[in-house]
Formats: sequence, structure tokens, C-alpha cells
Amino acid sequence: MPTIPTPSATAPTRTKGRLFLVPAPLDFGCTELPELQATMPLGTLNAAAGLSHWICENAKSARAYLKRVNDITPLCQPIQALSLVELPREVHKKGDHSGNFDARPLLQPALAGYDIGLVSEAGMPAVADPGSSVVRAAHDLGLQVIALVGPVSLLMALAASGLNGQNFAFVGYLPQDPQDRVSRIRELESLALKTGQTQLFIETPYRNLVMLQALLHTLQANTRLAVSSGLTLSLASTVSHTTKQWKTVTHTLDNATPAVFALGR
Repeated sequence: MPTIPTPSATAPTRTKGRLFLVPAPLDFGCTELPELQATMPLGTLNAAAGLSHWICENAKSARAYLKRVNDITPLCQPIQALSLVELPREVHKKGDHSGNFDARPLLQPALAGYDIGLVSEAGMPAVADPGSSVVRAAHDLGLQVIALVGPVSLLMALAASGLNGQNFAFVGYLPQDPQDRVSRIRELESLALKTGQTQLFIETPYRNLVMLQALLHTLQANTRLAVSSGLTLSLASTVSHTTKQWKTVTHTLDNATPAVFALGR
């Protein structure tokens, strides 16, 4: 059985370091903090504990996560001694998948032989989160990229939806403008019904209920809609119905917890 590579902790042990994609639990921004080992494999936690250099969205959140890791497996250095570099704010707001942001300067420690961890606020970095520019830069610099095992809400939601898992697309966020949002919903529904391709998208917490109402008012009666929220928390929920069925049941969607929406046939 393959083993997870062990990061080099302090002094470089190789010509070039590696980039480790370190998933984080899906509870950032939520009030509940479950036992970390309930959602994160020990091998991933051990690998994270061995890293002294990090690229992150938010240093405060990253330190909080690493403090929880340290409670299970000791970090290679005190948290205060770790090197944490934040991605620029414009990357958070506009995304970094377009290729406009050059992340190579952030990876200079790897060129000196240090392994680097990439972590986002929740889930897998570079998947529905910033980080793709860092991964792309690592490949351009000839660094080995290693994705560690951990929660990825999109795939968890898809698996629990009952929708087509053989053909699906993640389309990010839908427009905030009501008319544009309705147009986009109809476009995605048409594609899903015509091709059978499941359409996955997300919304910023506190707009979950607005999104749900827009979907129920726009989708055709027999289109299936699945909504997953609070994944990996005790309040985790996945509800999957046709639009017609949704309108006949009482539903309580947490308006403060990240949610994944999926529609199809």
C-alpha cells in the first residue's frame, strides 16, 4: 500500500523541495469544531506537522488549523516559528485560475530545498478555492506536487445527491443579480436535462436561502435539485428532490453554513 511522502522539516534534504496540497476541515467559519481525526486522515496530519513553510489564504486561520494539528501530532517547529505567506487579496476576490498572477516568488523556499504546504480556508486548495496559480507555478519550476487526502465538499455532495456522477461540471458561483441568476439557472438546467451532466455550484453563506428560493421558482417541476450543507459537521444534511417534491416538504437550510447545490435529471 503506498505511503504518504514525509516532508523535510527544517534543513533541506533535497535539491528542490516539494509542494504539498494540504486539505483543511470544512468547519472554518462555523461554530462547531469536531475532533480533527474524524475528518482528516492521520497520514495527512503527520505530513502537515512536518512542514515548516506554508502558503495560505489567511495566516490566522492557518495557525488555528495547525494548532489543532499539533494537538494530535507535534509540529516540527513552534507555530510562531513557522513561515506563513498569504496569497494576495486580489487572488481571493478575483481567483487565480486565469494565469494573471505569478506565484513563483512564493515558492522560492522550495528552490532552496524546503518542502512547502499549500492550505486554503476549507477543503482542498485549488478546488473551489484559491491556489491553482501556486500549483501551476510549482509545475513550471519543476517541483513535485503532492495532493494529500482529505475532505472535498464538491465530491461529497455529488456522491450523496443521487445525480449523475459519471458526467458532471462545477460552475462556481452563480450571478448575484436576480435576473442574471435566473438566466444562468435556466441555462444550467437546459444543459443538464439535454446532456445528463450534473451541474454543481456553490453560494456564499447567508445567501443560501435566497439561492434555494430562486432555484425553486425557476426550475422545471421534474428537475432534480440536491442541496448539501454542513458537510462533516454533526448538522450535515443532503436533501435531494425534484422541484415539485421540494415545494411539498418542509426544509430547513442553514443560512450560515457553506452549501453545495446540484441539479440534473
